[in-house]
Amino acid sequence: AGEEKFFDIHKKLRKGDIVGVRGYPGKSKNGELSIFPLEVVLLAPCLHMLPFPKGASLGGITNMETRYRQRYLDLIVNADVRNTFEVRSKVINGIRKYLDERHFMEVETPMMNMIPGGAVAKPFITYHNDLSLRMFLRIAPELYLKMLVIGGLDRVYEIGRQFRNEGIDLTHNPEFTTLEFYQAYADYDDLMVMCEELVSGLVMSITGGYKIKYAPRPGMDEVEIDFTPPFKRISMMEGLEERMNVKLPALDDPEVEAKLSKLLAEHGLECSPPQTASRMLDTLVGEFLESNIIHPTFITEHPQTMSPLAKYHRSKPHLTERFELFAAGRELANAYTELNDPVIQYKLFLEQAQAGGQGDDEAMVMDDSFVTALEHGLPPTGGFGLGVDRLTMFLSNKSNIKEVLLFPAMKPTDEQMAMIAANTPSGEQIGGPPTVMGVGKFEGVNLGSENGMKQLNEALEGKEFLGNGGKSEADTDLATLISSLPSGLVAKYSNVFGWLGRCL
Repeated sequence: AGEEKFFDIHKKLRKGDIVGVRGYPGKSKNGELSIFPLEVVLLAPCLHMLPFPKGASLGGITNMETRYRQRYLDLIVNADVRNTFEVRSKVINGIRKYLDERHFMEVETPMMNMIPGGAVAKPFITYHNDLSLRMFLRIAPELYLKMLVIGGLDRVYEIGRQFRNEGIDLTHNPEFTTLEFYQAYADYDDLMVMCEELVSGLVMSITGGYKIKYAPRPGMDEVEIDFTPPFKRISMMEGLEERMNVKLPALDDPEVEAKLSKLLAEHGLECSPPQTASRMLDTLVGEFLESNIIHPTFITEHPQTMSPLAKYHRSKPHLTERFELFAAGRELANAYTELNDPVIQYKLFLEQAQAGGQGDDEAMVMDDSFVTALEHGLPPTGGFGLGVDRLTMFLSNKSNIKEVLLFPAMKPTDEQMAMIAANTPSGEQIGGPPTVMGVGKFEGVNLGSENGMKQLNEALEGKEFLGNGGKSEADTDLATLISSLPSGLVAKYSNVFGWLGRCL
């Protein structure tokens, strides 16, 4: 009977099946720890042929598309993938341990906001049907966390997802995980010390030493990165002048933008419009400072125009008390002494709004509620942000952010696009309010319909705005109406979607 049962279950079992075994432990003839079974039961069958595992480093699945789209299969077959996500878990647990030991309180803040504030980035837009309200997925939790400090919670932190409607590349994913913490009565000098303690401590606890091997890009040779504290410090403007061997224009020079544009041209660099001083300086820093950094280095003292939420430097005009941590050309952290003057903050918000009006879709928007909160008194505070995904990349030696995300963003396949189309409501109405009637040259056109949206999309072909010049009142009026439509449906029309971002 025992032999019959063995052959019966043996005929049923296939590679990948999940089985239950009752028996007693022992060792095989080769000394391998095993179980001598008395009973074997099929718990869940695997109905697909699994690729053969090929060892710890070279898995049974090498096709990147398959690995990222079917992560469960990647985890089953490729032995080293699990190790990557164990490292990620250790990073998050290590961050919590460090902050909890220093009496920080972990909090949660909203992910859907009426205003996309707290960072310089382009947001995702969604629509709340019951409230008839356009909302934004958060790009940063910063403003809410500072409101908590105003309320008396002197040490707070949040580990959570942020969403930015920007490009996908080796180091960027539309949704990503960050740590942000805020400590009252601390400044950026205190934060630099804490950053060194936190990052170097995580490297030591996870890898067993301060030095790691890392390949910055696929196919590149590995470089050794030394996380031994203290980290090197470079003042941004002084560092640029030293690397470029030029004297940069004064930040309060009325012609600063023209002079920076000339410098970019001399070095063959391009900056996407609008060419503001902030964006051009960022281009220069990326070329001459960031790309030359291997070991962890703080770039400090950013110009005020690049840091609308940071406090002005106490001794250097037009600069701020801010730093960014870079290693192997990658940004890991960003921190600064928080601006706590509501009058100056309001002025800087206005300047950002003007940049947005010039077409900078990454400019911050005016947030009156945050200014009101500042008027109640924000104590001197230091704020710190760390990219969890990027730190995990370093500690697991992965050059592609998709390797450290269980389910990274991927371009839809033809099958997925067909499924989306099949589940999109058909007919005239494409979503949002029942009817959105146009104004101006689109008067009488239902922009809540496919035909109406197609007309607008065709009218915007090859153009930034409806007219031949810049943004007009007609653009603003029409964009206000379009903004009430669900963004997922508006995004089907690329010309309309880009135009809407420029208008609002």
